[in-house]
Amino acid sequence: MSSEKLRQEILALVKEYYKQEWPEKEFKPGATPLEYAGRVFDEHELVNLVDSSLDFWLTTGRYANEFEQKFAAYLGRRYALLTNSGSSANLLAVSALTSPKLKDRQLVPGDEVITVACGFPTTVNPIYQNNLVPVFVDVDLATYNANVAQVEAAISPRTKAIFLAHTLGNPFDLEAIKALCQTHQLFLLEDNCDALGSKYDNKLTGTFGDLSTFSYYPAHHITMGEGGCVSADSPVLKVVVESFRDWGRDCYCAPGVANTCGKRFEWQLASLPEGYDHKYIYSHIGYNLKLTDMQASVGLAQLDKLPTFIEARKRNWNFLRNGLAHLEDYFILPEPTKNSDPSWFAFVLTVRDGKQIKRKDLANFLESKKIATRHVFGGNLIRQPAYQDKNMKVIGDLSNTDKVMKDSIVLGVYPGLDERRIEYMIETISDFIKS
Repeated sequence: MSSEKLRQEILALVKEYYKQEWPEKEFKPGATPLEYAGRVFDEHELVNLVDSSLDFWLTTGRYANEFEQKFAAYLGRRYALLTNSGSSANLLAVSALTSPKLKDRQLVPGDEVITVACGFPTTVNPIYQNNLVPVFVDVDLATYNANVAQVEAAISPRTKAIFLAHTLGNPFDLEAIKALCQTHQLFLLEDNCDALGSKYDNKLTGTFGDLSTFSYYPAHHITMGEGGCVSADSPVLKVVVESFRDWGRDCYCAPGVANTCGKRFEWQLASLPEGYDHKYIYSHIGYNLKLTDMQASVGLAQLDKLPTFIEARKRNWNFLRNGLAHLEDYFILPEPTKNSDPSWFAFVLTVRDGKQIKRKDLANFLESKKIATRHVFGGNLIRQPAYQDKNMKVIGDLSNTDKVMKDSIVLGVYPGLDERRIEYMIETISDFIKS
C-alpha cells in the first residue's frame, strides 16, 4: 500500500475514533459540569491534527501559511502573523512600536501607554517589559470598557500609544478612541483576544488598530490549544512584528526558504562584514515566538466553524440577559456598547450597591451546582502583587474598577452551552436570590 493510501486509511480511522471517544453526553442538571469556556470541536480538527503530524514538519508550514492567508482575508487586513499565544501577540505588538524602523514614531523607555486597570495582565505586562509606563484609567460599568473622558485626560506629551481590549467581547468606543489617536498622533493597539467576530459600526473589531492581537487559547472563540496572532495593514509594522517573533532577525524568508530578497550575501548593515549572510543578521532584540503547524491545523478547522460559534455566543448571551432581566434590582446587567454588535466572550453580573449579596456567596452557590464562574480577569491590576512598587500613572480613583473587582462575577456563553443549560443557570441564580 502506498504511503498516500496509508495516510487516507489512518485519517478515516481517526474519524471513527472521534465518534467513539467523544459521543454526545446527556445533560443532567446539578450533575453535569457547566464549564465557563472550553474547546468545541469534531472529527475535522482531529483529522487535521493527525494529518499535519504525519508531515512531521514540526515548525510552521503549510497549515500555518493557509491559516494566515484565510484569517487575513476574513478580517479584510493585509497581514496576519501567527504566534504561540495571545499573550505573545500582545508582547509582539508593543515591542514592534520600539523599533528604530519607525523613525521619529519609535517608542523609547519612559514613553507612556494608556490602558485600563480592569483587565488581563498580558495587556499590561508588555508595557513594562519594554520599559514603558502604563497609564491606568477606569472603566464604565455595564460596558466594562475604558472611560473615554479619562483616556483623554490621561494624554500627556509622553503619551505615544493607547492599548485597550474589548472587554469580554464588548467593543470599546472605537469612534472616540480612534479620534483621540488621530488628533494626538498616537498608535492604537487593539487587544481583540476576547472579541473575535465582534463588530463596531458594522466593521469587525481587530481591524481598527495599527496592530491588533488575537488569542486561540481553548477559552476563546476558536482554538489551537495555544496560539495567537497579530494583524496589520502596514508593511513596515508587518516586517517588524515578524522580526521580533523570529529571533529579531532582519531576514524575512519563510522557514526552509533562502534568498527571498535576492541579495542574501550582498547586505552591509551596522559594523558587520560586507556580504554577511542575511539569514544571520539581527535588527531587533527579539524572541522565538512561533507556533507549530500542528496547532495551525487545528485552527484552520476551527476557522470554518467561526460563523456558527459567533451566532451561538450571541444567542446564549441574549438568552441569559433576557432570562435575568427580572433580577435587575439586584444586579447591574451588561450592555453592549452603542453602535456595536458584540461576539460575546462571557456574561458578567455585578451586584448593586446596598444589596445584601456577596459575590463570594453567589460564586460558591453556583459552583456547588456545577456552574463554573470566573472574575473579570485580574480585577484592579494595580492591587495585584506583581504590580506593587511599579512605575505607573493612575487617572482618578478607579472606583468602578474596584467595584468590578469586589462585586462582579462572570458566566459562560461559549458554544458548548445550549438553551437548556443556560436555562438551568438562570434558574439557579434565581434560586440564590430567593434564598
